[in-house]
Amino acid sequence: MGVTLRGVTRQYPGIRALDGIDLAIEDGVSVALTGPSGAGKSTVLHLIGGMDRPDSGTVEIDGTELTPGRLDAHRRRIGFVFQRFHLLPALTVLDNVVAPVLPRRVDFDRKARAMELLEGVGLANRAGALPSELSGGQQQRVAVARALINLPGLLLADEPTGNLDSTTGREIIDLLLTLSERYGMTMLIATHDAEVAANCDRVVRLHDGRIVSDQQVTPAADVLDRLGGLRP
Repeated sequence: MGVTLRGVTRQYPGIRALDGIDLAIEDGVSVALTGPSGAGKSTVLHLIGGMDRPDSGTVEIDGTELTPGRLDAHRRRIGFVFQRFHLLPALTVLDNVVAPVLPRRVDFDRKARAMELLEGVGLANRAGALPSELSGGQQQRVAVARALINLPGLLLADEPTGNLDSTTGREIIDLLLTLSERYGMTMLIATHDAEVAANCDRVVRLHDGRIVSDQQVTPAADVLDRLGGLRP
C-alpha cells in the first residue's frame, strides 16, 4: 500500500505539529520516522492512519485522497501497534486478537486466523491466558498479532519498543519486519531508537514538524558484499 503526503500541515493549540511536509512511500517498504519528541512523528502516523485530519494538504493512499467519507473503510485496511499495548484485561489472548473484527462480518474464520497469527508471534500456547499473566514483551507480541488480524496492507507502529528492555525491543522489531515481509505490508515505525531505524529500508528524520533528511538504509550485508564479500 503506497502512501503520499502533499503539503500537509497540522496545528494544535500553540503547537505547529507539521509544517507543510511532502512524503512519498512506496508499497511494501519499511520506513522509520525519527527525530526528537515533538518532531511530528506520531502526528504523521495518526494522519496516515485516519485517526486525525490535516489542516491543509492531502494524504493519499494508493493514489486516492483520504477523505472523511473513506476513513472507516481505510481504518479496516490498516494495522496499528502502539507503545502501550492497550490489551483488554478481561479478555484472553485469543479474544484480544479477534476483538477488532468482532463487530462486523468477515470472509475468514476469526479464531483460526488469530491462532495462526499467535503461532507466528510465538504465543499459540498462551491463547487462553489473560494479559496480566504475560510479560511486557509477550503483551506487545499479542498487540502485533491483533494489528494483523485483517492482514492489512499498511502497518503503523508508534514507538513499539518504548516500554520494553533493549533485548525484547529488538525481538519485537525483528518480528514486525519479518511479518511485514511475509504478508507484503508497507510499514512505518515512529522511533527514537537508532538501532530500530537502521533495520528499516528508509529513515525519514523530522524536526519541528519538517522533514530534514530522507535516506535509504544500506543493509550491513550489502556493505560487506561491496567490500569483497567478507563475513565476520
